[in-house]
Amino acid sequence: MNDDLTLLREYARRNSEEAFAALVSRHVNLVYSVALRQVRDPHLAEEITQAVFIILARKAASLGPKTILSGWLCRAARYASANALTIQRRRQRREQEAFMQSQVDQVQDDLSRRSEAEAETWAQIAPLLDGALEQLGQKDHDAVVLRFFEGRNFREVGAALGASEDAAKMRVNRALEKLRTFFTKRGVSSTTAIIAGTISTNSVQAAPVALAKSVTALAIAKGAAASGSTLTLVKGVLKIMAWTKMKTAVVVSACALLTAGTATTIVICNTPRPVVGIPKDWSILSGNTDQWNWTNGAISGHSTSGDTILASTRQYGDVTISAIVNTTNREASLAIRMQDAYNGYVVIFAPDGTPWAARNGSHIQLRKRISGDQSSGDESDVATFTRRGLPQSGKLTVVAKGPRIEVRWNDITVLKTNDSTFASGFIGVRVFGDPGLPSTATFSNLTFY
Repeated sequence: MNDDLTLLREYARRNSEEAFAALVSRHVNLVYSVALRQVRDPHLAEEITQAVFIILARKAASLGPKTILSGWLCRAARYASANALTIQRRRQRREQEAFMQSQVDQVQDDLSRRSEAEAETWAQIAPLLDGALEQLGQKDHDAVVLRFFEGRNFREVGAALGASEDAAKMRVNRALEKLRTFFTKRGVSSTTAIIAGTISTNSVQAAPVALAKSVTALAIAKGAAASGSTLTLVKGVLKIMAWTKMKTAVVVSACALLTAGTATTIVICNTPRPVVGIPKDWSILSGNTDQWNWTNGAISGHSTSGDTILASTRQYGDVTISAIVNTTNREASLAIRMQDAYNGYVVIFAPDGTPWAARNGSHIQLRKRISGDQSSGDESDVATFTRRGLPQSGKLTVVAKGPRIEVRWNDITVLKTNDSTFASGFIGVRVFGDPGLPSTATFSNLTFY
């Protein structure tokens, strides 16, 4: 059997219909099955399949020599499916919902004719499968496609990925464990062996008999005879592919560790980092370790004796930090560009109903601390947002870019100012309380980048 890329090159150089027809025949079931899982509509899945192979025909000459064609087609099918669903939602949201429900019922009816254990597992993971695959790295993704969608053995998987048979087996097993973890977090409890068997058995279904022929004809003509909706789909997917490629390049080039001297590391990265648990590279900048813990999916802090600050051990320049902040006692803060406990910026959240708000009104305040605390040294207000009835919980976001500092409350900008005193520093969370006004606060959905 000719190699996929050999056939693709033959088509690109000689416009060989036979070579392209062989590729379509080899991969049409794979593409159709990915599309069908996404859209739950056989007719739309056929149209997506046509679009994917039209795109392949157009890009035949530009695909690199290391391309795993089956993996590329899977990704293209998901992009096309997502774009098709977006177009469909805009045109007929209510009709689509009714149709999807009917398709779910039909799928459940079909599954009921299979063994009970297999049907139950597939019914649970089928709606999640493509989303789970999207979370894998490209090599893990391609390994799963080759092994379980195409039924390749580990030697063949390794050869396609440029690795040994043992390395391919290890990669597939790691990818399966990642899939199992993904499913477990979404309430699907299973083993990697069951997941592997279920995917192998059910993931690729036969496309309609005439689809390969119609796809070949349309693709070779570069979509010249395709319907308007198919061409719209092709255009949308090409945009998605271009954006995905550009986004990957931006993330790779934007994430860097800049080492200044021997002691300070400044982190610049445009990839959001969600926090689960207290980060290993965070420590107590002020206060005691027993004042902070991870409870019910949130970082929780309390103080009855002044400041307690939990902060990163790395320094960040331009940075965005965000959290759902909740306090009913006094105040809670997000901190940026901290040099130590007494130098840097803090954004204070003092909601309605707290003693602090009773004295000063409920507010959000950007404060600058310079070599001191609230009883000594210099701490000054940079900007203040006051609002009556500020609720005790909400999303607080601080964005620092150069001298510009912006504060958002529930994604609405409430403070915007310029201050160039501190260009970089630690980020963190802060609680302030004293014997007369003890304070507790929680910080959930904490992210930073």
